[in-house]
Amino acid sequence: MRKSFTLLEMLIVLGIIAVILSVLTVSFSTAQKKSRDAKRKGDLKALQNGMEQYYSTCSYVYPTGPGTSGAAGALPPGSAVLCGASPAVVPAVPSDPQTGVGYMYYPTGSPISGFSLCARLETENITTPAPTPNYCINSQQ
Repeated sequence: MRKSFTLLEMLIVLGIIAVILSVLTVSFSTAQKKSRDAKRKGDLKALQNGMEQYYSTCSYVYPTGPGTSGAAGALPPGSAVLCGASPAVVPAVPSDPQTGVGYMYYPTGSPISGFSLCARLETENITTPAPTPNYCINSQQ
């Protein structure tokens, strides 16, 4: 008597393998999103620390915005935040780990007495429209 698998047994095994693979794929995707969000939060915290250093070094004002005439906008990735001739307080502005664009910088006041740094997280508060940042940190002064 030959021992072999029936077609039904093979289909059941393939079905089980497909279910396991789909569960693993979803788990891996969620882990990647959480990892990118953690990087975004760390980048924003590092930028906040650099802006506070800029504030104390540069006559107690924050940097102007990167937009037209210093308005709010995305910080150019890789650029340095300088205060006159002193060494850069932020040697290279980080970029979003998924899109590669800079984080949003919103200066407030005239002269600039505060700011918000914002990013779009993938796992938190996903009810906001897609391009809108949903996580911000503010100046400490």
